[in-house]
Amino acid sequence: MLKLVNVQSFYGKIQALKGINLELHEGEIVTLIGGNGAGKTTTLMSISGLVKPKFGEIIYRGQQIQTLNPDEIVKQGLVQVPEGRRIFPDFTILENLEMGAYLRNDKAGIKADMDYVFGLFPILKERIQQSAGTLSGGEQQMLAISRALMARPKLLLLDEPSLGLAPLIIKDIFNIIKQINKEHNTTIFLVEQNANQALQIADRAYVLENGEITLHDKASVLLNDESVKKAYLGMS
Repeated sequence: MLKLVNVQSFYGKIQALKGINLELHEGEIVTLIGGNGAGKTTTLMSISGLVKPKFGEIIYRGQQIQTLNPDEIVKQGLVQVPEGRRIFPDFTILENLEMGAYLRNDKAGIKADMDYVFGLFPILKERIQQSAGTLSGGEQQMLAISRALMARPKLLLLDEPSLGLAPLIIKDIFNIIKQINKEHNTTIFLVEQNANQALQIADRAYVLENGEITLHDKASVLLNDESVKKAYLGMS
């Protein structure tokens, strides 16, 4: 479904990605783990068109997309939930969700998807006219995921969905990620510092260090890999 071939991205003269090769198959949850500054967010931003790779190919459903603008990429069903949520704080919950569907005009489908996200996150329905900026961090993350779902993604990119959240909320968010994957057959590419949680729900995983993929295997294998335990799971 998605393939990165020798993707190299830069910020000025600083090379953030040093020849990334990875692939996602339809219906999978794949996670990308690594420390701060490893290049995880740059990988997602390169896929989304927010950072243009200098070299390499990004192939989505058989088509090269590395030269496309972000809105053109979204139209093809590839949608990102950014790190830090980036909801519209002065808009209501409803208005944020409507913004997620801004490329659509199928009113019945939009209503059905809105009902679906309210089923996932009932608290959003209860506060539908509340300004998004007044929500808690966990509620804002729920809204950010819901806004992305309103675009009806075929591939959902999640950037650090657990960042800054309480453990109970994190558990809920990861359960919802699994549910979205299962119920809608939505392929998910999950970037996450909480390696333990990410590896528990993913099918496969990549480890990124200093802009390079250093490990790739089934998530269950990496969960028990001694080097991964030591570096990312806080175990020795």
